[in-house]
Amino acid sequence: MSFKIAFIGAGSIGFTRGLLRDLLAVPEFNNIEVAFTDINEQNLNMVTELCQRDINGNGLNVKIHATLDRKEAFKDAKYIFSVVRIGGLEAFQTDVDIPLKYGIDQCVGDTLCAGGIMYGQRGIQEMLNICKDIKEVAAPDCLLLNYANPMAMITWACNKYGGVKTIGLCHGVQGGHWQIAQALGLEKEEVDIVCAGINHQTWYISVKHNGEDMTDALLDAFEKHPEFSKTEKVRIDMLRRFGYYSTESNGHLSEYLPWYRKRPEEINEWIDLGTWINGETGGYLRVCTEGRNWFETDFPNWLKEKPMEYKEGNRSEEHGSYIIEGLETGRVYRGHFNVVNNGVISNLPDDAIIEAPGYVDRNGINMPQVGDLPLGPAAVCNVSISVQRLAIEAAVSGDDFLLRQAMMMDPLTGAVCNPKEIWQMTDELLVAQEKWLPQYSNAIAEAKQRLGAGDLIPTKDYKGAARLKVKTVEEMAEDREAANKNAGEADKAKERPSEV
Repeated sequence: MSFKIAFIGAGSIGFTRGLLRDLLAVPEFNNIEVAFTDINEQNLNMVTELCQRDINGNGLNVKIHATLDRKEAFKDAKYIFSVVRIGGLEAFQTDVDIPLKYGIDQCVGDTLCAGGIMYGQRGIQEMLNICKDIKEVAAPDCLLLNYANPMAMITWACNKYGGVKTIGLCHGVQGGHWQIAQALGLEKEEVDIVCAGINHQTWYISVKHNGEDMTDALLDAFEKHPEFSKTEKVRIDMLRRFGYYSTESNGHLSEYLPWYRKRPEEINEWIDLGTWINGETGGYLRVCTEGRNWFETDFPNWLKEKPMEYKEGNRSEEHGSYIIEGLETGRVYRGHFNVVNNGVISNLPDDAIIEAPGYVDRNGINMPQVGDLPLGPAAVCNVSISVQRLAIEAAVSGDDFLLRQAMMMDPLTGAVCNPKEIWQMTDELLVAQEKWLPQYSNAIAEAKQRLGAGDLIPTKDYKGAARLKVKTVEEMAEDREAANKNAGEADKAKERPSEV
């Protein structure tokens, strides 16, 4: 069995190396073609060298073709993984720091809130260019598997405006499934779940053990759990008030809602600093920065370590390899996928990107109808979908009026800032990210004039309620194992304190 898979943003060590291991653990895939492409030549070369070393160590004849020319990488590809971060950590820094000046304290800032909206402006613009290249040179039935955030916005834009069949993939459902099992004192395999909603706001609407619905038992179980009662306070409060547990981490979820990060003096009541994902200010930016710095510095030592072993037992829970395996071999795979709704969830908009259970086999990706979400969870999702819709249309058209409306409709941004503050913050973000936002050239010129004219609303020198210092390489070297895990894992909070 031979076909071609391309990775765009292949310089991302965590996703690229892990996904390649997952794919090449499938026995039928030992003869596939693999192409890597990235705009960062140094990172591309390092990741390619490391992955090729893994391949050789497993006795396979696959040869990675690495190139800075993405069309060359895409040529005749049947599957393309997108793990891009448009603007890199430089732009990400402004997504976090500029909103802080206006009191908006984000943990991640890559899905919703001010940072996620701007991340979408950069990502959508470039992903549409990528879609043009895919349509021009890839296989006619090419499937784009998108791991890039903001997941729903990018997947929506690629399907609607890019003209490329795109499925969005995330590991949030798997992580929450594990937590639910832990809270109930069961093994994950003993708990059957149905999750539905939108990416990072998906709800466990069915939780069963031996056929018995356990949903009503979850609140008591989480409140009594020695770890989760401290680390998942936002998720537990949403479970208390909306009746269902949410997929997304405490820190992520807290920035999608108007209630938990609006008052600086209250933020620490809702978060935990044992792991960044539980709510640390700018936590994901910090660990990504540390991971990049460590990998670039310590790379020679990575080459000295044993290669990853490609075998079934070492595959991750990432959906990507299992989807391709199902499509190519006919083996049935059940997962939760981000797709155009088209009636799967009947009380969310048909054109929105929803996350719901699906099945894959040789006949394709099939999504059973979920029906209505419970009214409360549906209301939470619909607020976010409205923000996504405005942000997508803004990114595609370069209409900063729509962009500002997206910012105003965002739950946390609107809870913290008044309209004038939102307008000025948007000006600052546009100007700071000018080189990644060609569609906004006219709007940025006008924003520069306004910012340069003086008479600005005063901003704060605010570092956030719970910001930690970025570790130096020397500090990370004190615990090389932890540093390697941070740099090498796609899920940078995979190991929670109770598991370490």
